[in-house]
Amino acid sequence: MKKIFPIITILILLSLFGLIFFQYLWIKSAKATKDKQVKENIIRAVNYAGTLLTQEKNALMPLPRKSDLLFPGDKLQMQYFKPSVIKRFSKDEISDIIRMGFNKNNLQDFPFEFNVRINSINGDQVYSDNFFKYYADTINSLNIVYALEPASGSSFENLVSEELLSVVVPNQQSLIWKEVIWFILGAILFTLIITTAFFITIITLLKQKKLSEIKSDFINNMTHEFKTPLATISLAVDALKNEKVSGNKEKTDYFTGIIKEENKRMNKQVETILQAALLDKQEVQLNLKRLLAHDLIISALNNINLQVEEKGGKIDVELEAENDLIMADEVHFTNLINNLLDNAVKYSKDNLHIKLSTKNVGNQLKIKIEDNGIGMNKETLHRIFEKFYRAHTGNVHNVKGFGLGLSYVKTMVDAHHGTIKAESVLGKGSVFCITIPLPK
Repeated sequence: MKKIFPIITILILLSLFGLIFFQYLWIKSAKATKDKQVKENIIRAVNYAGTLLTQEKNALMPLPRKSDLLFPGDKLQMQYFKPSVIKRFSKDEISDIIRMGFNKNNLQDFPFEFNVRINSINGDQVYSDNFFKYYADTINSLNIVYALEPASGSSFENLVSEELLSVVVPNQQSLIWKEVIWFILGAILFTLIITTAFFITIITLLKQKKLSEIKSDFINNMTHEFKTPLATISLAVDALKNEKVSGNKEKTDYFTGIIKEENKRMNKQVETILQAALLDKQEVQLNLKRLLAHDLIISALNNINLQVEEKGGKIDVELEAENDLIMADEVHFTNLINNLLDNAVKYSKDNLHIKLSTKNVGNQLKIKIEDNGIGMNKETLHRIFEKFYRAHTGNVHNVKGFGLGLSYVKTMVDAHHGTIKAESVLGKGSVFCITIPLPK
């Protein structure tokens, strides 16, 4: 698992980065293709409109009056001069023809501005400002120029002016982005979904790895916890079979007592595991009654006094709460206090010193248990209420157990609608504060 997990993580990350990269290339290519397609459609639309403008309404201008024919050159020019596009079409007619070209090329949503200008013989440009508006901002726009046919007969094509049709599509890029935005959003959405799936997969693998390690630790701890009493019972049974022991009532009682104590120890361990299973299934039913917390605390202290005396330690008790009446389950509340005291003894140093105090804070009872034991680092302090978790150094645990004690404490405190907080300094000791609401 240790070797496979990094490989799976690297492969998933490579796949993710590759997917994002190729999605970017696809979006970039789609945008370029759309740009080219729109530009070609606009060119076709302008060409179509230009063709219509040069083909329709080609009526000749009226001949000049005789009084106006003063010069032969003027007469000849007027004979061959055809009306310009500006004179043949109104602004609205030109706009409708261009729009027809746009609609024909699937550009219904694209706005445009247009201008018809005349390049005179001497090179000057004449703008028809009275009819047309020219879109000045061409930075973000596409400008297509179509050269209309000269307004003249064939004999004078090089002598007359030329008309140019300019069509500007403003904000072309933003319009293209509007058309491809749904494809881009879809690609981003599914990329995010796949990315989320990848990260969930990695997180799941990490949790599975963690559960696998916890399972291994639990099996190892359970094996040691049962192995010791079984070995002790086996030795005691062998001793009872000895003729010298069997004939001695005092020795027989001694070894029988050992068997009984080790059996109780094993039953206690089994009960702890079964209790944890019931807590998982939420099948533990609390028998809540109005009880005096100080009485329950004293009961727990009586259970732990012998262990403290064996270690040469001491317990300072300050039960200062004036109101200690709480709604509690007698067995489970006593057990949670007992578990905290038991941990203080287990993780103690040579000069064991435990301080237990109570006081009222508002409408709550606060129970504080302090010790001067080995303490905990930040990582351990963050995880102490997790089931099966135990602080350890390397693979060797300092104290035997299943890692269920503090998990049970947290569950029971929550069941009593209370809160528990832990503070600790490595090498200096730990503090556990429990607050239980007082009944109305």
